Amino acid sequence: MEGQVADCVSSCALLLCLLSQVLCQLCGGPCHCPWSTPLCPVGVSLVLDGCSCCHMCARQIGEACSERLVCDSQRGLQCDFSASYPGGPGECVSHEELGCELDGVTYQEGEVFQPSCALRCHCLGGGVTCVRLCSEDLRLPGPDCPSPRQVQVPGKCCKEWVCADMDNSVLQDALAGQHQNPGYSCMERSTEWGPCSRSCGSGVSTRVSNRNQACRMETQARLCQLRPCHALSPAGPMGSGRCEPSYRPAVPVRLELQGCLSTRAYRPRYCSLCSDGRCCSPRWTHTVMVAFWCPWGRRLHHPVMVIESCTCHRNCPRPQVPRGPAQPS
Repeated sequence: MEGQVADCVSSCALLLCLLSQVLCQLCGGPCHCPWSTPLCPVGVSLVLDGCSCCHMCARQIGEACSERLVCDSQRGLQCDFSASYPGGPGECVSHEELGCELDGVTYQEGEVFQPSCALRCHCLGGGVTCVRLCSEDLRLPGPDCPSPRQVQVPGKCCKEWVCADMDNSVLQDALAGQHQNPGYSCMERSTEWGPCSRSCGSGVSTRVSNRNQACRMETQARLCQLRPCHALSPAGPMGSGRCEPSYRPAVPVRLELQGCLSTRAYRPRYCSLCSDGRCCSPRWTHTVMVAFWCPWGRRLHHPVMVIESCTCHRNCPRPQVPRGPAQPS
Protein backbone atom coordinates (compact mmCIF):
# COMPACT_ATOMS: atom_id res chain seq x y z
CA MET A 1 0.00 0.00 0.00
CA GLU A 2 2.77 2.41 0.94
CA GLY A 3 4.54 1.59 -2.33
CA GLN A 4 1.42 2.44 -4.32
CA VAL A 5 1.06 5.75 -2.49
CA ALA A 6 4.72 6.57 -3.13
CA ASP A 7 4.33 5.73 -6.81
CA CYS A 8 1.21 7.88 -7.00
CA VAL A 9 2.96 10.83 -5.35
CA SER A 10 5.96 10.43 -7.65
CA SER A 11 3.74 10.26 -10.73
CA CYS A 12 1.80 13.34 -9.66
CA ALA A 13 5.02 15.27 -9.05
CA LEU A 14 6.33 14.30 -12.47
CA LEU A 15 3.04 15.26 -14.12
CA LEU A 16 3.05 18.62 -12.33
CA CYS A 17 6.63 19.23 -13.40
CA LEU A 18 5.81 18.46 -17.04
CA LEU A 19 2.70 20.61 -16.84
CA SER A 20 4.71 23.55 -15.53
CA GLN A 21 7.16 23.20 -18.42
CA VAL A 22 4.36 23.18 -20.99
CA LEU A 23 2.46 26.11 -19.50
CA CYS A 24 5.56 28.26 -19.06
CA GLN A 25 7.18 27.39 -22.38
CA LEU A 26 6.03 30.68 -23.92
CA CYS A 27 5.51 32.56 -20.63
CA GLY A 28 1.79 32.79 -21.26
CA GLY A 29 0.10 30.57 -18.65
CA PRO A 30 -0.06 30.47 -14.87
CA CYS A 31 2.87 29.28 -12.79
CA HIS A 32 2.86 25.63 -11.70
CA CYS A 33 6.21 24.87 -10.10
CA PRO A 34 7.55 21.65 -8.56
CA TRP A 35 7.07 21.31 -4.82
CA SER A 36 10.79 21.15 -4.07
CA THR A 37 13.52 23.55 -5.14
CA PRO A 38 15.85 21.99 -7.74
CA LEU A 39 19.26 20.81 -6.51
CA CYS A 40 21.84 22.18 -8.93
CA PRO A 41 25.31 20.68 -9.49
CA VAL A 42 28.27 22.41 -7.91
CA GLY A 43 29.03 25.66 -9.71
CA VAL A 44 25.66 25.87 -11.46
CA SER A 45 23.50 28.87 -10.51
CA LEU A 46 19.96 28.51 -9.16
CA VAL A 47 17.91 31.19 -10.93
CA LEU A 48 14.35 32.12 -11.81
CA ASP A 49 13.31 30.99 -15.26
CA GLY A 50 12.79 33.52 -18.04
CA CYS A 51 9.10 33.77 -17.17
CA SER A 52 9.97 34.80 -13.56
CA CYS A 53 7.87 31.80 -12.63
CA CYS A 54 9.86 28.90 -11.14
CA HIS A 55 13.37 28.24 -9.88
CA MET A 56 15.60 26.29 -12.25
CA CYS A 57 19.23 25.33 -12.70
CA ALA A 58 20.74 27.74 -15.21
CA ARG A 59 21.58 26.16 -18.56
CA GLN A 60 25.29 25.71 -19.26
CA ILE A 61 27.42 26.14 -22.37
CA GLY A 62 26.27 23.96 -25.26
CA GLU A 63 22.87 23.22 -23.69
CA ALA A 64 19.55 24.12 -25.28
CA CYS A 65 17.90 27.33 -24.10
CA SER A 66 14.72 29.30 -24.76
CA GLU A 67 12.76 32.26 -23.51
CA ARG A 68 11.94 30.21 -20.41
CA LEU A 69 15.11 28.12 -20.02
CA VAL A 70 17.74 30.78 -19.40
CA CYS A 71 21.52 30.48 -19.60
CA ASP A 72 23.93 31.02 -16.70
CA SER A 73 24.60 34.76 -16.89
CA GLN A 74 27.05 34.55 -13.96
CA ARG A 75 29.30 32.55 -16.28
CA GLY A 76 28.85 35.04 -19.10
CA LEU A 77 26.53 32.81 -21.13
CA GLN A 78 23.77 33.99 -23.46
CA CYS A 79 21.16 32.20 -25.56
CA ASP A 80 22.09 32.26 -29.24
CA PHE A 81 19.13 31.81 -31.61
CA SER A 82 21.05 32.65 -34.79
CA ALA A 83 21.41 29.00 -35.82
CA SER A 84 17.97 27.78 -34.74
CA TYR A 85 15.06 27.01 -36.99
CA PRO A 86 11.82 29.05 -36.59
CA GLY A 87 10.28 28.33 -33.21
CA GLY A 88 13.19 26.13 -32.15
CA PRO A 89 15.46 26.42 -29.11
CA GLY A 90 18.74 28.28 -29.02
CA GLU A 91 22.11 27.26 -27.60
CA CYS A 92 23.97 28.66 -24.61
CA VAL A 93 27.23 30.21 -25.77
CA SER A 94 29.77 32.50 -24.17
CA HIS A 95 29.50 36.22 -24.77
CA GLU A 96 32.66 36.09 -26.88
CA GLU A 97 31.19 33.43 -29.20
CA LEU A 98 27.96 35.32 -29.81
CA GLY A 99 28.38 37.19 -33.07
CA CYS A 100 26.67 38.23 -36.30
CA GLU A 101 27.14 37.69 -39.99
CA LEU A 102 26.40 40.22 -42.74
CA ASP A 103 27.32 39.74 -46.40
CA GLY A 104 29.70 36.93 -45.50
CA VAL A 105 31.59 38.95 -42.84
CA THR A 106 31.45 37.95 -39.14
CA TYR A 107 31.24 40.62 -36.42
CA GLN A 108 31.60 40.38 -32.64
CA GLU A 109 28.71 40.76 -30.22
CA GLY A 110 28.11 44.44 -29.45
CA GLU A 111 30.27 45.65 -32.33
CA VAL A 112 29.18 48.77 -34.22
CA PHE A 113 30.41 48.79 -37.80
CA GLN A 114 29.86 50.43 -41.18
CA PRO A 115 29.63 48.02 -44.14
CA SER A 116 29.54 51.16 -46.30
CA CYS A 117 29.87 54.87 -45.75
CA ALA A 118 26.08 55.21 -45.96
CA LEU A 119 25.19 52.49 -43.45
CA ARG A 120 25.90 52.02 -39.72
CA CYS A 121 25.08 48.64 -38.18
CA HIS A 122 25.05 47.12 -34.69
CA CYS A 123 25.58 43.44 -33.85
CA LEU A 124 23.40 42.54 -30.87
CA GLY A 125 22.06 39.17 -29.71
CA GLY A 126 23.18 37.39 -32.86
CA GLY A 127 21.27 39.79 -35.12
CA VAL A 128 22.19 42.87 -37.13
CA THR A 129 20.33 46.19 -37.00
CA CYS A 130 21.31 48.87 -39.52
CA VAL A 131 20.55 52.58 -39.85
CA ARG A 132 20.90 54.54 -43.08
CA LEU A 133 23.13 57.60 -42.75
CA CYS A 134 22.02 59.32 -45.96
CA SER A 135 18.83 61.32 -45.51
CA GLU A 136 18.37 61.41 -49.29
CA ASP A 137 17.65 57.67 -49.20
CA LEU A 138 14.70 58.28 -46.88
CA ARG A 139 13.27 61.46 -48.44
CA LEU A 140 12.13 62.02 -52.03
CA PRO A 141 11.69 65.46 -53.62
CA GLY A 142 8.17 66.87 -53.77
CA PRO A 143 5.87 67.04 -56.81
CA ASP A 144 7.54 70.27 -57.94
CA CYS A 145 10.62 68.21 -58.86
CA PRO A 146 9.68 66.24 -61.99
CA SER A 147 11.51 63.04 -62.93
CA PRO A 148 13.87 63.02 -59.93
CA ARG A 149 16.93 60.82 -60.06
CA GLN A 150 19.87 60.21 -57.75
CA VAL A 151 23.40 60.87 -58.92
CA GLN A 152 26.73 60.11 -57.27
CA VAL A 153 28.70 63.27 -56.65
CA PRO A 154 32.50 62.77 -56.77
CA GLY A 155 34.03 62.99 -53.32
CA LYS A 156 30.72 62.52 -51.49
CA CYS A 157 29.29 59.38 -49.94
CA CYS A 158 25.59 60.11 -50.26
CA LYS A 159 23.90 60.48 -53.61
CA GLU A 160 22.03 63.69 -54.36
CA TRP A 161 18.69 64.26 -56.06
CA VAL A 162 18.67 65.96 -59.45
CA CYS A 163 15.45 67.27 -61.03
CA ALA A 164 14.79 67.47 -64.75
CA ASP A 165 14.79 71.01 -66.19
CA MET A 166 11.26 72.41 -66.63
CA ASP A 167 10.66 75.21 -69.15
CA ASN A 168 6.88 74.79 -69.46
CA SER A 169 5.33 77.32 -67.07
CA VAL A 170 1.87 75.74 -67.42
CA LEU A 171 3.20 72.41 -66.19
CA GLN A 172 5.08 74.15 -63.39
CA ASP A 173 1.84 75.83 -62.21
CA ALA A 174 0.00 72.52 -62.35
CA LEU A 175 2.67 70.85 -60.25
CA ALA A 176 2.64 73.71 -57.76
CA GLY A 177 -1.14 73.47 -57.45
CA GLN A 178 -0.86 69.73 -56.90
CA HIS A 179 1.70 70.31 -54.15
CA GLN A 180 -0.60 72.78 -52.37
CA ASN A 181 -3.65 70.54 -52.58
CA PRO A 182 -3.70 68.28 -49.51
CA GLY A 183 -5.81 65.76 -51.41
CA TYR A 184 -3.35 65.09 -54.24
CA SER A 185 -2.72 61.47 -55.07
CA CYS A 186 0.48 59.80 -53.89
CA MET A 187 2.91 58.54 -56.50
CA GLU A 188 4.28 55.33 -55.02
CA ARG A 189 8.04 55.01 -55.08
CA SER A 190 10.08 52.16 -53.65
CA THR A 191 13.61 50.85 -53.90
CA GLU A 192 14.31 47.17 -54.51
CA TRP A 193 14.39 44.94 -51.44
CA GLY A 194 17.93 44.53 -50.16
CA PRO A 195 19.59 41.14 -49.58
CA CYS A 196 18.79 39.12 -46.47
CA SER A 197 21.03 40.11 -43.56
CA ARG A 198 21.94 36.47 -42.81
CA SER A 199 23.09 33.64 -45.05
CA CYS A 200 21.17 31.17 -42.85
CA GLY A 201 18.55 31.45 -40.16
CA SER A 202 16.09 34.31 -39.72
CA GLY A 203 17.27 37.67 -41.05
CA VAL A 204 15.94 41.01 -42.21
CA SER A 205 15.61 42.52 -45.68
CA THR A 206 15.00 46.27 -46.02
CA ARG A 207 13.89 48.80 -48.60
CA VAL A 208 12.92 52.48 -48.74
CA SER A 209 9.33 53.19 -49.75
CA ASN A 210 6.54 55.72 -49.41
CA ARG A 211 3.83 53.04 -49.44
CA ASN A 212 2.12 54.20 -46.25
CA GLN A 213 -0.84 56.37 -45.30
CA ALA A 214 1.32 59.48 -44.95
CA CYS A 215 3.03 58.90 -48.32
CA ARG A 216 6.40 59.56 -46.66
CA MET A 217 9.62 57.77 -47.42
CA GLU A 218 10.55 55.32 -44.67
CA THR A 219 12.72 52.27 -44.19
CA GLN A 220 10.60 49.12 -44.27
CA ALA A 221 11.72 45.67 -43.15
CA ARG A 222 10.54 42.15 -43.91
CA LEU A 223 11.45 38.82 -42.33
CA CYS A 224 13.62 36.60 -44.54
CA GLN A 225 15.32 33.21 -44.38
CA LEU A 226 17.48 31.86 -47.19
CA ARG A 227 17.93 28.48 -45.52
CA PRO A 228 17.87 27.04 -41.97
CA CYS A 229 21.26 26.86 -40.25
CA HIS A 230 20.60 23.44 -38.74
CA ALA A 231 20.41 21.81 -42.18
CA LEU A 232 23.50 23.16 -43.94
CA SER A 233 24.27 20.09 -46.02
CA PRO A 234 25.40 20.32 -49.66
CA ALA A 235 22.75 19.46 -52.24
CA GLY A 236 23.70 16.91 -54.87
CA PRO A 237 26.46 14.27 -54.89
CA MET A 238 29.92 15.52 -53.98
CA GLY A 239 31.86 16.44 -57.09
CA SER A 240 28.95 15.77 -59.45
CA GLY A 241 28.48 19.45 -60.22
CA ARG A 242 24.72 19.00 -59.92
CA CYS A 243 22.76 21.18 -57.57
CA GLU A 244 19.06 21.77 -57.22
CA PRO A 245 18.78 25.54 -56.65
CA SER A 246 15.93 25.27 -54.14
CA TYR A 247 14.09 22.85 -51.89
CA ARG A 248 11.25 22.73 -49.38
CA PRO A 249 11.29 21.25 -45.85
CA ALA A 250 9.73 17.82 -45.44
CA VAL A 251 7.39 19.02 -42.69
CA PRO A 252 5.67 22.39 -42.27
CA VAL A 253 7.33 24.85 -39.88
CA ARG A 254 6.10 27.91 -38.01
CA LEU A 255 7.85 31.21 -38.58
CA GLU A 256 9.24 33.10 -35.58
CA LEU A 257 9.40 36.85 -35.02
CA GLN A 258 10.90 38.05 -31.73
CA GLY A 259 9.30 35.28 -29.69
CA CYS A 260 6.01 35.32 -31.64
CA LEU A 261 5.01 32.32 -33.78
CA SER A 262 3.04 32.36 -37.02
CA THR A 263 -0.55 31.23 -36.63
CA ARG A 264 -0.09 28.83 -39.56
CA ALA A 265 2.65 26.38 -40.45
CA TYR A 266 4.35 26.75 -43.85
CA ARG A 267 6.62 24.80 -46.18
CA PRO A 268 8.75 27.71 -47.44
CA ARG A 269 11.12 27.40 -50.36
CA TYR A 270 14.81 27.55 -49.35
CA CYS A 271 17.92 28.11 -51.45
CA SER A 272 20.33 25.16 -51.50
CA LEU A 273 23.99 24.91 -50.54
CA CYS A 274 25.89 23.36 -53.45
CA SER A 275 28.68 20.82 -53.07
CA ASP A 276 30.64 22.22 -56.02
CA GLY A 277 31.38 25.57 -54.34
CA ARG A 278 28.65 27.61 -56.00
CA CYS A 279 26.35 29.87 -54.02
CA CYS A 280 22.58 29.76 -54.29
CA SER A 281 20.58 32.92 -53.68
CA PRO A 282 17.01 34.06 -54.40
CA ARG A 283 16.25 35.05 -57.96
CA TRP A 284 12.59 36.01 -57.63
CA THR A 285 10.79 36.85 -54.40
CA HIS A 286 7.59 38.48 -53.29
CA THR A 287 6.27 39.72 -49.96
CA VAL A 288 3.24 38.49 -48.02
CA MET A 289 1.73 39.56 -44.72
CA VAL A 290 1.88 36.77 -42.12
CA ALA A 291 -0.16 36.67 -38.91
CA PHE A 292 1.83 36.01 -35.72
CA TRP A 293 0.59 35.09 -32.24
CA CYS A 294 2.61 36.38 -29.30
CA PRO A 295 2.79 34.67 -25.89
CA TRP A 296 1.43 37.75 -24.11
CA GLY A 297 -1.81 37.45 -26.12
CA ARG A 298 -1.07 39.98 -28.83
CA ARG A 299 -1.71 39.20 -32.50
CA LEU A 300 0.28 41.06 -35.16
CA HIS A 301 0.94 40.99 -38.90
CA HIS A 302 4.40 41.38 -40.40
CA PRO A 303 5.74 41.23 -43.99
CA VAL A 304 7.69 38.08 -44.84
CA MET A 305 9.82 37.35 -47.92
CA VAL A 306 8.62 34.39 -49.99
CA ILE A 307 11.22 32.82 -52.28
CA GLU A 308 9.80 31.92 -55.70
CA SER A 309 13.01 30.63 -57.27
CA CYS A 310 16.75 30.48 -56.57
CA THR A 311 19.78 30.59 -58.83
CA CYS A 312 23.23 29.06 -58.33
CA HIS A 313 26.30 31.14 -59.18
CA ARG A 314 29.96 31.60 -58.31
CA ASN A 315 29.74 35.23 -57.26
CA CYS A 316 29.97 34.24 -53.60
CA PRO A 317 30.67 36.77 -50.83
CA ARG A 318 33.30 34.33 -49.52
CA PRO A 319 34.42 30.78 -50.41
CA GLN A 320 31.94 28.16 -49.28
CA VAL A 321 33.23 24.93 -47.80
CA PRO A 322 30.89 21.96 -48.21
CA ARG A 323 29.68 20.71 -44.87
CA GLY A 324 28.24 17.41 -43.86
CA PRO A 325 24.72 16.92 -42.59
CA ALA A 326 23.99 18.46 -39.23
CA GLN A 327 24.11 15.94 -36.38
CA PRO A 328 20.94 15.71 -34.29
CA SER A 329 21.32 17.21 -30.87
